[in-house]
Amino acid sequence: MARFSIERLGVKPVSEYTVEMVERKGVGHPDYIADAVSEAFSRELCKYYLREFGTILHHNVDKGLVVGGRANPRFGGGEVLEPIRIIVAGRAVTEVKKRGGGRVEVPVDELLEKAVKGFLRKNFRYLDVEKHVRFEGMIRSGSTDLVGIFNLKRGVPLANDTSFGVCFAPLTPTERLVLETEKLLNSAKFKKELPEVGEDIKVMALRIRDKIRLTISAAMISSLVPDKDHYLNVKEEVKRRVEDFSAKIVEGMDVEVNVNVGDKPRAGIFYLTVTGTSAEMGDDGNTGRGNRVNGLITPCRQMSLEATAGKNPVSHVGKIYN
Repeated sequence: MARFSIERLGVKPVSEYTVEMVERKGVGHPDYIADAVSEAFSRELCKYYLREFGTILHHNVDKGLVVGGRANPRFGGGEVLEPIRIIVAGRAVTEVKKRGGGRVEVPVDELLEKAVKGFLRKNFRYLDVEKHVRFEGMIRSGSTDLVGIFNLKRGVPLANDTSFGVCFAPLTPTERLVLETEKLLNSAKFKKELPEVGEDIKVMALRIRDKIRLTISAAMISSLVPDKDHYLNVKEEVKRRVEDFSAKIVEGMDVEVNVNVGDKPRAGIFYLTVTGTSAEMGDDGNTGRGNRVNGLITPCRQMSLEATAGKNPVSHVGKIYN
């Protein structure tokens, strides 16, 4: 079988389609959290395996679930009534037989705790990892013989699954706009200037010919928003800044920006959160439902549905290829 095959695509570029749709789930979205926690856990396992045994041992911890809690956000304050639950399931080597005899237990639970708390503390300003989150590992144990592992390494590296990867380049203007808009809204500079905007941000673009409708869902931090007028002012400022930003990313296109379209001010419905994520109030997340590895969800492109987060970075071909 040929190793490489190059063929000209018989279709026009996506940027020339009449209709294009693109989405990005930001760092505070429950699906993003599930992906990020699975990946952080895999990294902690890799570091431990390398430090203690000199090689990355078998693991796939790619089944993450974020179970939404309950909260009572209100203008000027609020509280979390029931914590968010984060569950990670998968497989990992938890016991190693060493060369000179004896066994070493891998502290899987401690590594999971370090991964979860590390990600949340780094990325959320108003989420208390001790009070607002509970986590649980459901890692099926397995043991391995270290001597056998090193003997195997002398041969050709082997895949531990059948999978494939899909990629494309360059990004269309619409794809770039979606990617860069979320990064802008979750940047440290933006948070310093508009701290009321939480981390749970989702950006979706619908382009029809040369017109783009950009819909932004942005959680607001309730303790920093004293009243309805302040909320509406912040929302309008987000809209204005994204409009200015869009003009720098896409040229020759009309961009319409809408923020938190589900709000109903007359009915007292606003997108307020205590912690900055909708996971506090019943919004769940799953590993694999978030962005692809390029940070986007692009239904107009060829895509793999492979959930790369939490997969073994050495032997899982789906992760390596993607």
